[in-house]
Amino acid sequence: MKFLSNVIATVVGLFVFLMLFFFGIIFIAVLFGGDSNGAALKDNSVIELNLKDVKFDYAGKYKDPWMSFFSEEKNIGLTDIINAIDVASIDDNIKGISILNNNSQLGMAQSKDLRNALENFKKSGKFVMAYANSYSQKEYYLNSVANSIYLNPVGDLDFKGLSSEIMFFKDLQEKTGVKMEVLRHGKYKSAVEPFLDNKMSEANREQTSELLQSIWNSVCVEISKSRNISTSKLNEIANGLLARTPEMAKHHKLIDQIAYEDVYHNDIKKALKVKADKEYNKISINDYTKKMITTSIVAESDDKIAIIYAQGEIQSGEGDVNTIGEGSMRRSLKEARKDKKVKAIVLRIDSPGGSALTSDLIWREVELTKKVKPVVVSMGNYAASGGYYIACNANTIFAQNNTITGSIGVFGILPNFNELTKKVGINVEQVNTNNNAAGYSPFVPLDENFKAVTLESIEHIYKTFVTHVAEGRKMNFTAVDSIAQGRVWSGSEALKIGLVDKIGGLNAAIVEAARLSKTQNYTTRNYPEYEKDLDDMLSRFPFGSTKQNIIEEEIGIENYQLLQQVKKFQSRKGVQAIMPFEISIY
Repeated sequence: MKFLSNVIATVVGLFVFLMLFFFGIIFIAVLFGGDSNGAALKDNSVIELNLKDVKFDYAGKYKDPWMSFFSEEKNIGLTDIINAIDVASIDDNIKGISILNNNSQLGMAQSKDLRNALENFKKSGKFVMAYANSYSQKEYYLNSVANSIYLNPVGDLDFKGLSSEIMFFKDLQEKTGVKMEVLRHGKYKSAVEPFLDNKMSEANREQTSELLQSIWNSVCVEISKSRNISTSKLNEIANGLLARTPEMAKHHKLIDQIAYEDVYHNDIKKALKVKADKEYNKISINDYTKKMITTSIVAESDDKIAIIYAQGEIQSGEGDVNTIGEGSMRRSLKEARKDKKVKAIVLRIDSPGGSALTSDLIWREVELTKKVKPVVVSMGNYAASGGYYIACNANTIFAQNNTITGSIGVFGILPNFNELTKKVGINVEQVNTNNNAAGYSPFVPLDENFKAVTLESIEHIYKTFVTHVAEGRKMNFTAVDSIAQGRVWSGSEALKIGLVDKIGGLNAAIVEAARLSKTQNYTTRNYPEYEKDLDDMLSRFPFGSTKQNIIEEEIGIENYQLLQQVKKFQSRKGVQAIMPFEISIY
């Protein structure tokens, strides 16, 4: 009897413990991840625009509602912020926007979209002011839209043009005995060039130079309009580093005031007609955006435009906000296609490409969807290689002038350690039942028959890629092949050669989707909704990211990003349709 009571007591105790643990987890999630809609919005307020935690257009959401307790749902995407700025332009409580020491992770096309939103905000008669201790080129490009630009007296402004630097490993391979066997199609597929030579090819130098020049021209044109400085003068300033000190920057009219931050805030008080000894009302862009999301009025129309976000490298699997997975992408396209309320689809792509197989699977889903309702593509920072593959058959393609696109080509890389094994005294022998049974081994020289078969596969994928582009863009194969070969183009260049239809951001693509579907009163719905399991949920906890935080702290953010690039390279399997290099503009 005593034994039975002990068993029951133990079971009850475990049940109570599990219940307390479960609700305790929910309490912690709500406490640290919940949203109380931030600070109260008061009259005569200024939005403080700080985007240091914003990286993606879309912050993501999950199929399972319980995931909201463990996810980063409290984070917001750039599209949410841009929509909030549009609302702020007609919000009587908001008088202006302050860009204060902004240091964002946004790419150039994203910065362009945000810049457009701030430009429209200014047209409402409200002010945009900017202050920083220093400006990188990318941040100055964004901040140059402000009515008044302030710079710290001992700060600096980086304005010198764009440059590219590539490391080559051919000699290192010969010295170490580790060789990267490269199989490719496309003379511009320079992702693999560092393993083939110890200097840049003329083809690669040509495309890199023209790409950088095109992006720089678009930057200068935007700054020229905002600051009323000619593009030739801007290039003169860049060539001579004539804005390297606050005094020089002001002399050449790149900034308006040299002052400390307290002076900047006092000037905002004057604009708001707030007394010098009083504080003015501020609200962070995150808090304001969350308020707009939670208090937005739902339109009367049932019509919807689906926005499907494809962000990151293309890989197999489910995917998430960092990667484009076939699972979430194909499911989202199917759901939007079958939903009668969804009248059109906007596919927002920000990707350098990735797996050729996954790209083709997503392309097929777009093709099936296009037969049912219009599909419009909006290109972000990148829509290159596999990113262009999934875009090419849309009804209409939009890009920004500084979007990086094209890179129509494929390649494969096989690491080979044969020479290294010889150097360290290792000999490898094989026994096979058939001629090709062994496949590829990194410890023996690359078999010519295996090489021929693999090249055949790469050629087949390249031909399929070009054919898809030709059919989607209504061009002939030869014409596409001549602008393909792995070459990378800017959005403005891509417009001239027919790879995109129009220059514009996400909002322009949504308007076009509505026009094609003949709907005027509509709301938007964001996809994908990711399906995650318990392991994914637990990784969202603070202790799940501790490893990353510790590594970043020990080796620095830049080195951590380099480590992530190495891991990303190692994870790539199969033939790749990916951009030849990664460009980060600062």
